[in-house]
Amino acid sequence: MEAAIVIMALLFFAFVALGVYATVKAVKAAKRGVDRTIHQARRTVEDTTLRAKSYGQGGVGGELAQLRLSLRTSMRATQDALQAGVAEDASLRESLGLFERLSAHGRELDEDLKRLEREPDKARVAGQLKDLRERTERITHSADSLRWAARDRARKFAEDDLGSLSAQIDLEAGALRHWSGATAQDPASDAFSWPAAGAPAPDAERGQTWPGEAEERADAGRDAAAGPRADEETPDRQAPQAITAPDPRATTYPWEKSARPETTT
Repeated sequence: MEAAIVIMALLFFAFVALGVYATVKAVKAAKRGVDRTIHQARRTVEDTTLRAKSYGQGGVGGELAQLRLSLRTSMRATQDALQAGVAEDASLRESLGLFERLSAHGRELDEDLKRLEREPDKARVAGQLKDLRERTERITHSADSLRWAARDRARKFAEDDLGSLSAQIDLEAGALRHWSGATAQDPASDAFSWPAAGAPAPDAERGQTWPGEAEERADAGRDAAAGPRADEETPDRQAPQAITAPDPRATTYPWEKSARPETTT
């Protein structure tokens, strides 16, 4: 009884622990989903704001907004391309590692541009625009190089696979058209057919003779040339014979007893 209580208690605690673990995992997954949604919403708002400033605001503020927008667009496009390609091409992991290092410089530049947007001394900010523009171009150029290299690599693999597939298809198509270089044969001509009545056997047409047939044919030829034998009579010379029934008294059977001889004494 005590063993059953202990087993039930262990099962209860196991189910409780499993429920707690499942609840924690569900809460963490939901939190990640919420954080991802918030991050995407914040990023969309920032991109929209930067786009509006770059088109509607001139001067230093508009220049900084345009630099941030070009930087963020290039980095995001490269990140999406590498993450999508690394699932199919493992060699892009090294490129993805290089991009992570480049992303650190990109985030640092984005923070500098964001801080300079709130800088009240616009003249000092204008003096730094040349350096900021060069940094942005270097980072975006590196990101674009990685992105286009990954795309060119994927396109090259696709072209090679397509060329190999086309060659295999051409080879298969040529094999399917193998009859074009040979004379067509009627399949019905190869079918087996029984010889007609009275027709000579195929072996006789080819002149094939089995063992013993030559002697039989020679004997038959000599008999036909010599005519009927002396001890044989033709049907028209043979006289009809009467059929005489056997005498039933002369017939003995095995089960009959032999008759005893009669005595005179």
